[in-house]
Amino acid sequence: MSKQPSPQWSRTPPSDAQIAAFLARVADQPFSYGEVGATKGGPPAGYNFDDNAVQLGRGAEAFARGCAALRAWRMFPAPWTQIRPADARIREGQTVAMLARAFGLWWLSACRIVYLVDETAPVRRFGFAYGTLPAHVEQGEELFSIEWRADDTVWYRVLAFSRPRYWPVRLAKPLARNLQRKFVRDSKAAMVLAVGTPA
Repeated sequence: MSKQPSPQWSRTPPSDAQIAAFLARVADQPFSYGEVGATKGGPPAGYNFDDNAVQLGRGAEAFARGCAALRAWRMFPAPWTQIRPADARIREGQTVAMLARAFGLWWLSACRIVYLVDETAPVRRFGFAYGTLPAHVEQGEELFSIEWRADDTVWYRVLAFSRPRYWPVRLAKPLARNLQRKFVRDSKAAMVLAVGTPA
């Protein structure tokens, strides 16, 4: 039985060819957790749970710009995180590599889109959830959405349940949680900037 691909790390940013090879190796991996789709309901037991939101603006234009930013993966804050391929389509089953710089290293982890969100009630909502594959430092699922609420405000929301999977991350769990909180802060700021909400 062949060993499953693991998350990769390097001292320098991986090349396009290295990322393409990584994505080819993880293409057939299953999700690394049993509660696939659980971001639709209450958080499953045994995971850290996070639910954060920031207002992007008001009205139809802010909603449209927020959705466009989500489709372009603008919620991943540069320069320390990015999604590859950068033009990956937002569709169920799409596998992507999440590249992050942390602890002086570049980390490459694999995720796959679980489901899409496109709702009109009780609020207008667009987004998607993606889940981790075995070649990821964490284990769990994350939902990114744009919400246009009844009071005409538009919000970016990121909801996730996760726990460390890769052994170095388990050993450094407090540092990993701090990094997750930094991602949320920077992600909200990136989306505010993308939509152009005045400071």
